[in-house]
Amino acid sequence: MKQLAISYDATTRRGIYMIRMEPGAETIAHTHKCMEEFLILEGELIESDGTVLKKGDFCSYLAGTYHNSRTETGCLLVGFDWDRPEA
Repeated sequence: MKQLAISYDATTRRGIYMIRMEPGAETIAHTHKCMEEFLILEGELIESDGTVLKKGDFCSYLAGTYHNSRTETGCLLVGFDWDRPEA
Protein backbone atom coordinates (compact mmCIF):
# COMPACT_ATOMS: atom_id res chain seq x y z
CA MET A 1 0.00 0.00 0.00
CA LYS A 2 1.35 3.42 -0.94
CA GLN A 3 0.18 6.68 0.60
CA LEU A 4 0.89 10.23 -0.56
CA ALA A 5 -0.13 13.27 1.50
CA ILE A 6 -1.87 15.80 -0.74
CA SER A 7 -2.52 18.18 2.13
CA TYR A 8 -1.43 17.92 5.75
CA ASP A 9 -1.64 20.38 8.64
CA ALA A 10 0.92 19.55 11.34
CA THR A 11 -0.93 21.70 13.90
CA THR A 12 -4.34 20.02 13.56
CA ARG A 13 -2.95 16.74 12.17
CA ARG A 14 -5.72 16.74 9.57
CA GLY A 15 -4.90 15.52 6.11
CA ILE A 16 -5.96 14.43 2.66
CA TYR A 17 -4.17 11.44 1.15
CA MET A 18 -4.01 9.49 -2.11
CA ILE A 19 -3.79 5.79 -1.31
CA ARG A 20 -2.96 3.03 -3.80
CA MET A 21 -3.63 -0.57 -2.76
CA GLU A 22 -2.22 -3.30 -4.99
CA PRO A 23 -4.34 -6.39 -5.83
CA GLY A 24 -4.57 -8.65 -2.78
CA ALA A 25 -3.68 -5.86 -0.30
CA GLU A 26 -5.38 -5.83 3.10
CA THR A 27 -5.26 -3.32 5.95
CA ILE A 28 -4.74 -4.37 9.54
CA ALA A 29 -7.98 -4.27 11.55
CA HIS A 30 -8.03 -1.01 13.49
CA THR A 31 -10.21 1.39 15.47
CA HIS A 32 -10.50 4.93 14.15
CA LYS A 33 -9.31 7.64 16.53
CA CYS A 34 -10.89 10.32 14.35
CA MET A 35 -13.45 10.60 11.58
CA GLU A 36 -12.17 9.22 8.28
CA GLU A 37 -13.79 9.43 4.87
CA PHE A 38 -12.72 8.17 1.50
CA LEU A 39 -13.67 8.30 -2.18
CA ILE A 40 -12.89 5.37 -4.47
CA LEU A 41 -11.27 6.57 -7.73
CA GLU A 42 -10.38 3.18 -9.30
CA GLY A 43 -10.96 -0.50 -8.57
CA GLU A 44 -12.85 -2.03 -5.65
CA LEU A 45 -12.45 -1.98 -1.88
CA ILE A 46 -14.11 -4.66 0.27
CA GLU A 47 -14.91 -3.71 3.85
CA SER A 48 -14.88 -6.18 6.76
CA ASP A 49 -18.71 -6.18 6.82
CA GLY A 50 -18.75 -7.37 3.18
CA THR A 51 -19.62 -4.00 1.64
CA VAL A 52 -18.00 -3.63 -1.79
CA LEU A 53 -17.06 -0.06 -2.68
CA LYS A 54 -16.48 0.79 -6.35
CA LYS A 55 -15.39 3.79 -8.41
CA GLY A 56 -17.35 6.85 -7.29
CA ASP A 57 -18.43 5.42 -3.92
CA PHE A 58 -17.89 7.56 -0.81
CA CYS A 59 -17.60 6.14 2.70
CA SER A 60 -17.49 7.74 6.17
CA TYR A 61 -16.25 6.19 9.41
CA LEU A 62 -16.81 7.90 12.75
CA ALA A 63 -14.26 7.87 15.55
CA GLY A 64 -14.49 4.55 17.37
CA THR A 65 -15.32 2.52 14.24
CA TYR A 66 -13.48 -0.82 14.07
CA HIS A 67 -12.84 -2.35 10.62
CA ASN A 68 -10.38 -3.45 7.99
CA SER A 69 -10.37 -3.21 4.20
CA ARG A 70 -9.04 -5.39 1.40
CA THR A 71 -8.98 -5.38 -2.38
CA GLU A 72 -8.81 -8.23 -4.85
CA THR A 73 -8.50 -5.98 -7.93
CA GLY A 74 -6.42 -3.16 -6.47
CA CYS A 75 -7.77 0.32 -5.89
CA LEU A 76 -6.94 4.00 -5.76
CA LEU A 77 -8.72 6.21 -3.25
CA VAL A 78 -8.60 9.65 -1.69
CA GLY A 79 -8.72 9.54 2.12
CA PHE A 80 -9.72 12.41 4.40
CA ASP A 81 -8.73 12.43 8.10
CA TRP A 82 -10.69 14.93 10.22
CA ASP A 83 -10.51 15.95 13.89
CA ARG A 84 -7.33 13.98 14.54
CA PRO A 85 -6.59 13.90 18.30
CA GLU A 86 -3.24 14.87 19.74
CA ALA A 87 -0.54 12.20 19.55
